[in-house]
Amino acid sequence: MSVTPLVSFRNVHKYFQLNGALLHAVNGFDLSIAEGEFVAIVGGSGCGKSTLLRLLVGLDRDYQGDILIDGLPLPGIGSDRGIVFQEHRLFPWLTVEQNIALGVINDGLSKAELATSLAEHIALVGLRGFEKALPHQLSGGMAQRVAIARGLVASPRILMLDEPFAALDALTRHQMEDELHRIGATRNVTTVLVTHDVEEAIYLADRVVVMTPRPGTIREIVAVDLPRPRDRTAPAFLDLRKSILRLLTADDVGVHDAPRVTALLPVAI
Repeated sequence: MSVTPLVSFRNVHKYFQLNGALLHAVNGFDLSIAEGEFVAIVGGSGCGKSTLLRLLVGLDRDYQGDILIDGLPLPGIGSDRGIVFQEHRLFPWLTVEQNIALGVINDGLSKAELATSLAEHIALVGLRGFEKALPHQLSGGMAQRVAIARGLVASPRILMLDEPFAALDALTRHQMEDELHRIGATRNVTTVLVTHDVEEAIYLADRVVVMTPRPGTIREIVAVDLPRPRDRTAPAFLDLRKSILRLLTADDVGVHDAPRVTALLPVAI
């Protein structure tokens, strides 16, 4: 018996108006995501990665094709989907607690329920002791932890991450990737990550969706069959990274044919 995917993109096209002309941003995007899966979408700037997240979260309803949740049409913005952007977008005059509480502002929680939920999510992202801190008192990584907690506080089934660690230094970025993996394992939330960083995609994801240049479509879907925790220096990891980089820099002849769904196996050494 087949299981209905949690998320289904079916032949999705997205156009933008630019100087009186239509710009084709996303071209025939087809992807199914299972409950609890972690999918990373990689590709160059302008290939439609972030646009796909905006469509899935319900911020943009102007598209062609179908986006389904549990086999039903996307219902618009809802608490079942949370999103974290590249910039943390915290309100500078609000404390850590208050910024996270914005994620459930319309949920009608009692004061006791809200306090319990905030304490749980502050602990989840490792920020105990910083409840009353203002954003300017936090490091970049800490601010992104607040943004992740705000995205999770409503207990979404789907968490979307749009280049969430791009502005961080390499060490902090690696630490945040480990935190994201830990949080995902704790919550088992379905996660869709948009990133330019192939290493990050391989380190975190179950599958990596490789996009073509604009108009963005799927060039290849790569299964990451590596044990966790993953070793970035392992030959198998490096071979997979090399394979995906080759896909990203491949010639574009024929890329708008139906995408292949494959597992790129590491090269034996």
